[in-house]
Amino acid sequence: MATSVPFMQAYGNITKALDKIRDASTPERFTQDFLSSKLNLTGGGARPVIPFLKRTGFLASDGSPTELYKRFRNPAQGGAAAAEALRIGYEPLYEVNENVHTLNDPALKGLVVQVTGAEPSSSRVGAIMGSFKALKAYADFDAPRVVEEAAQEDADLASGGAADMGDGTPLAGLRLGYTINLNLPATSDIAVFNAIFRSLREHLLR
Repeated sequence: MATSVPFMQAYGNITKALDKIRDASTPERFTQDFLSSKLNLTGGGARPVIPFLKRTGFLASDGSPTELYKRFRNPAQGGAAAAEALRIGYEPLYEVNENVHTLNDPALKGLVVQVTGAEPSSSRVGAIMGSFKALKAYADFDAPRVVEEAAQEDADLASGGAADMGDGTPLAGLRLGYTINLNLPATSDIAVFNAIFRSLREHLLR
């Protein structure tokens, strides 16, 4: 089955957009008006920029900039963010070859044709390759991948890695619990039961 990956016919606008995104302030919503008035990218060839940014993880479905977008604007994290965007947008290619970004043009073209089902001579294949390479130019695959702090904490908790003795000594996933077994007296006096459960609440269940 043919698979879709993001591309722009005028893929030079990807480079222009990414360059300008780094310099412009982050908008609440990345709209066509922002694209034309703030980034000075106009015309029909620039319109696919927004869908491309959504497909590559820079924008949410409502056009709001994601954390990936914000990290891209950070000079210290921009290369890693671009690499992550490439993996997101071109996941079908990476599923076949995890080192797509290292392929030469003939090998990349062959992979694009294989995954998308497009004709080797079609303009679509050239546009996909051009779009991929335009984004790859910003990527640093040697930079450490950033994991959001909250997501890392969730992962630590799920694996037990965040639990410790209070002094940094890990408990290696240890979970503690207790069970209380009660042997109640054979009586119909409700006052006896009330006294038992009141004592439990006061001394054990705090």
